[in-house]
Amino acid sequence: MKIFLMTDLEGVAGVKNAVDWIYPTSPFYAVACRLLTGEVNAAVSGFFDAGASEVLVADGHGAGAIDVESLDERVEFARGWPQGFPFGLDSTFDGIAWVGQHPKAGTIGGHLCHTQSFEYLDLSINDISIGEFGQLALCAYELGVPPFFASGDLAFCQEAQKLCPDIVTCSVKKGVQTKPGDSCSAEEYERWNEGAIHLSPLAARRRIRDCARLAALELKNRKFSSTIPIAPPYVRRAVFRPNKK
Repeated sequence: MKIFLMTDLEGVAGVKNAVDWIYPTSPFYAVACRLLTGEVNAAVSGFFDAGASEVLVADGHGAGAIDVESLDERVEFARGWPQGFPFGLDSTFDGIAWVGQHPKAGTIGGHLCHTQSFEYLDLSINDISIGEFGQLALCAYELGVPPFFASGDLAFCQEAQKLCPDIVTCSVKKGVQTKPGDSCSAEEYERWNEGAIHLSPLAARRRIRDCARLAALELKNRKFSSTIPIAPPYVRRAVFRPNKK
């Protein structure tokens, strides 16, 4: 099995907020990168235990967030895509997975929710609201590559299952915000969904490894759908947050 693994940073257990953790200038950015890479290595371990032959890890966060020195030596690592989506994914892959993914903008009960940036209020394709996960999942379906595994916070896992009902998900934290924050400016929304209950990094990695192994075994048995409830022609609609000072 040849697996494409897309990564992000905000959905990792232990990554607490945006300002202090997700930017290269953040004081805990190096720690966040190590936490992400630990979760990636856990998923990779599960994939190879289930019989994967190749794993390509795509560093999908902002300026990059994989600690390449501690990355599992069995994988290949990708960064830099002049054309953007689908970030090097093609039809030669047997399945696509996500680690560290966050929910789309406006998600109630999510942690560090956003779509592309904190400026987005919503993004939809053919009137179906989707986030960063949904955009790449749509590309994967167009290429005939089934989404089979995803980890992040609980609200993201629910988002992924709604769009891809047979995907295996693994939650490593749970947001506690009960309001969507639709009236927030981008700066305010960056702080809106900071509250969460996290697994410890070690517990999160164990859970991810076990779920990833199960998902890869199911992928090996061809149990995943290659269709999505969005059909061409595609109409993309983006709504942005109000400017406030």
